[in-house]
Amino acid sequence: MLKGISKIISPDLLKVLAQMGHGDEIVFSDGNFPGESIGRIVLRADACGVPEMLKAVLPLFPLDTYDNNVYLMDKTESDRDLDIPIWEEYKAITAEYTDKEPVFLERFEFYERAKKAYAVVVTGEGAIYANVILKKGVVK
Repeated sequence: MLKGISKIISPDLLKVLAQMGHGDEIVFSDGNFPGESIGRIVLRADACGVPEMLKAVLPLFPLDTYDNNVYLMDKTESDRDLDIPIWEEYKAITAEYTDKEPVFLERFEFYERAKKAYAVVVTGEGAIYANVILKKGVVK
C-alpha cells in the first residue's frame, strides 16, 4: 500500500499512468464502451464510475498544457434531445486541473482516437455518453 493514492487506483493502473509520456492519451469509459475491441491495454475498474476515477487520477496526472487535453464523446443525432448531466460533472472535475474546455468528438471519431490511446480503463459507470479521453502533459 502507498500513502496518498486512492484505493480505486489499482497497481496496474498506477503502472500505466507512470509509463505514459507527454502526449499519450488514456480513455476512462462507461460500462458500455467496447474497450476490449478498441484498447491495446485494457484495465477494469468495475467497482467505481468515471467521476470517481477522474477525482482519483487527476491529482497524479498532469494534463497537457500545449494542446487540448480532455475529449468527450458527443451524442449521436438520434440522441440530440437527451440531457447528459455527467458532462457537467466532468467539466467541474477537470476545471480544477485545466483552463481548457473539453472537446466533443463524434462517436466514431472518439472510437478512432481511443484506438490510438495508450490504455483504456473500463469502469462500472452506468451513465450514457460517459466516456472521456485525457491527454498527459509534462511533470514540472
